[in-house]
Amino acid sequence: MNEMIEQFRAGLDLWGELIEVLLNAISLFCIVAGVVIALVRSIQERLRSPGLHPMHTNFRMLFGGWLVVALEFQLAADIVGTIISPTTQHLVELGAIALIRTFLNYFLNKELLEERELSRSRMEKKLV
Repeated sequence: MNEMIEQFRAGLDLWGELIEVLLNAISLFCIVAGVVIALVRSIQERLRSPGLHPMHTNFRMLFGGWLVVALEFQLAADIVGTIISPTTQHLVELGAIALIRTFLNYFLNKELLEERELSRSRMEKKLV
């Protein structure tokens, strides 16, 4: 029975490591895709409406959303990694990483909302 439990644990560890790697890969994909998509759409917007917004504003708003998603995947990967090997050191690291990423996420979301409001008010002023 103990041997069966150990084999089951080994299988779970293997799957956990695979899932952790996949979540980190998805996070990386979100960052790369976010850069490309944000750059292309920012250039398109700039060509469509020159002078309406600074180009970096559109880029930041579009890329910021992708970055938030990437941070969520990285946090999920860290949680899976800690589940696989729940040592005290890993738990402390996870707590610190989660705290840092939560603050990053919060302030990034706040900045994106403020940027959208600012963009909206600029558009309304130009239309009036």
